[in-house]
Amino acid sequence: MPARPRPGIVGPVDPRCPLLPVFLVLAAAGCGARTGLFVAGGDAGGALPPIHVQPPVSSGCADAGSTVIYVVSEQDSLLSFDPPTATFTRIGTLDCPVASGSFAPFSMAVDRAGIAYVLDANAEIVRVSTASAACETTSFAGGGTFGMGYSTNQADGGEVLFVASDEATPRLATLDTTTFALSVIGPLDPPIVRPELTGTGGGDLFAFYGTKTGSAIAQIDTSTAQSIGQATLPGVYQNRSYAFAVWGGDFYTFTGDPAGTVVTRFRPTDGSIVRVAQIGDVIVGAGVSTCAPE
Repeated sequence: MPARPRPGIVGPVDPRCPLLPVFLVLAAAGCGARTGLFVAGGDAGGALPPIHVQPPVSSGCADAGSTVIYVVSEQDSLLSFDPPTATFTRIGTLDCPVASGSFAPFSMAVDRAGIAYVLDANAEIVRVSTASAACETTSFAGGGTFGMGYSTNQADGGEVLFVASDEATPRLATLDTTTFALSVIGPLDPPIVRPELTGTGGGDLFAFYGTKTGSAIAQIDTSTAQSIGQATLPGVYQNRSYAFAVWGGDFYTFTGDPAGTVVTRFRPTDGSIVRVAQIGDVIVGAGVSTCAPE
């Protein structure tokens, strides 16, 4: 996700703050300066329990695509990142048709079949093959930008694409990739500024966001949009661009650096934070299948 102003997805029309029309029926939300960063219990944590990655539920993963982490860069490159070896493989260059005529990746999520949904900075979504980087347009016409990530539906073992807005009252919603209809779950509680999302085969959903001393990961209840766990990553600053994904029970953050992007692994089982890779591309989105190992 690039560090640029992000229109919200909730609230009444305000000329200062473009919004997604589908959410106009919701309660009004203010637009203007942010009041600060949310870190439950402060940057030192303590108010919420540690995050926990649940084991996968029974799901249709027999024919799943590759379960590496996929990333998209400001340079319009689609790459895979293999966590065990901490290596990148370049798949191709995205040449995606968008109405604005200028494709600018903003965020990304990847489903079990290996199809990436890439949100453009002009609030358009394209489908991308993670095998070839081929693009096709979709009917999404939301009018705003957001973080996004898949998680498993614990009730039926299917997968759900979650999106999270950035505004005075940031909200969590789901996006149907057949109809491209958005369904609001509720406001993120407490509010989380500029979140990116990732999820697991166990039905977990996590949000990655900046703090005064680095960044943090919040575990989100997908039915209420409330934070139920938290881990702080001191010294891991998001800077001008950021993305993240969970794989094998570990979290991989992709954060801006003068030379491009730094990859950092956070292991919740022991609290370790280790820099594992670097690349010259400026990575703005990451996605991983909910069939990835946990």
